[in-house]
Amino acid sequence: MAWVVLLMAAVLVLVNFIVWQTLETEVSERVDRALDQEIAEFEEFAAAGVDPRTGASFTDLDTLFRAHLSRQYPDRHEIIFGYVDDVPDATVPTGRVRQGQEPLFDVSADPAALADILTAPTGRGTVDTPEGALRWAKIRVSPPEGVDAPEGWFVTGYFVDADREEVHRFLRLLLLVSAAGLVAAGSAAWWVAGRILAPVRLIRQTAAQITEEDLTRRIDVTGNDDITALAEQFNAMLDRLEEAFSTQRRFVDDASHELRTPITIVRGHLELMGDDPDERREVVRLVTDELDRMARIVEDLLVLAQAQRPDFLRVEDVSLAELTSDIDAKVRALGDRDWRLDEIGEGIIRVDPQRITQAMVQLASNAVRHSSSGDTIVLGSSLTDDGGRRTVRLWVRDFGPGIAPEDQERIFERFARAGSPRAHRPGAGLGLAIVRAIAEAHRGTVHLDSALGRGSTFTLILPVDERSTGIWHAS
Repeated sequence: MAWVVLLMAAVLVLVNFIVWQTLETEVSERVDRALDQEIAEFEEFAAAGVDPRTGASFTDLDTLFRAHLSRQYPDRHEIIFGYVDDVPDATVPTGRVRQGQEPLFDVSADPAALADILTAPTGRGTVDTPEGALRWAKIRVSPPEGVDAPEGWFVTGYFVDADREEVHRFLRLLLLVSAAGLVAAGSAAWWVAGRILAPVRLIRQTAAQITEEDLTRRIDVTGNDDITALAEQFNAMLDRLEEAFSTQRRFVDDASHELRTPITIVRGHLELMGDDPDERREVVRLVTDELDRMARIVEDLLVLAQAQRPDFLRVEDVSLAELTSDIDAKVRALGDRDWRLDEIGEGIIRVDPQRITQAMVQLASNAVRHSSSGDTIVLGSSLTDDGGRRTVRLWVRDFGPGIAPEDQERIFERFARAGSPRAHRPGAGLGLAIVRAIAEAHRGTVHLDSALGRGSTFTLILPVDERSTGIWHAS
């Protein structure tokens, strides 16, 4: 609530400041236009060079100034005067020539103010007077060509404090209205917020009763408004949290079970190890092998944990053909098999090449594990159009024993293995779970086509983003 009032106050302050700046700018521009007009009228009069009262040409600046000023009727906030330079042995009148009307303050009669204006290096400026700030403008005036007479200055000024005082009165009124409006709006907002947030407080109180040990409590949902929708979303969030905690507990239990076995093996061998050097070497070899297996389990667990993080993938534009060729080159070192490249897709996709390579190498490693030396293993990739939905596919096919239908979904779970649970299989049963996590991180899936006796085909299916014309991107 407080931040709403503060935001409204900040907006009102900003509005008042903008209004003040706008009005001050208008006053400044209006004064500048008035000064420009006076200068322009004098220049037009002086350009004629003839006194309209006598018809004779001007011979000195004093006569020019007096003739022009006699035709001007400035108000008390304006001052117009001329000044003829005071030179020795001048044959014409010198000094100031001012309008007949008395201004608020006669700066032409004030030596200090007059000196500030006449000696200023610029043609415009401001000088402080007892009646406030005076904005002035001046031009240098020379006598007619061929006439030996002193030069001088034509000066016009405007006392701006009166106009600024009007601006300040308006701003004081605006500030008073803004403050009253802020109080009224704040009071109304407080009342409305109290009415709206009352059901939210009820939800908060109910949520406070839910603990980590007991996630089964839910908020009673009644009505058909936004608060009801909030309660439904909150209950759905609790459902997800309960499932997440349950999955975490199962995950920790499975991990502890998998790590307990190699630890037991290591401890047993170390406790029974004798003094015979050959026996010691054999124990060290067995212990090292178990420690390596534990390290692989930990690394796989870390990958699965990172799969839930937003920075799990580092996507970039990749050539599908180059990615397929690189994967083919890497998997050939996994075992003595008849490696074949079935098909290579052409195009640019946007994926994390390291994660895709990791998944494909894992699938190829599984194929090696379930085949014999010299057996055929096929890799491939393609870009396809499935009913208007473009996808990229990467697959690994082996011709091993195959997977039973009842195991085909279960093998993608953590620590799951196909076949008899007692059958010896290297690894911790996390490989296919990692593959599925990588595919789902790319918003794709893993498809398995297998039958007992005819091998298995694992296919990564990733959607393609078509936002760039002529280039296919996997999202």
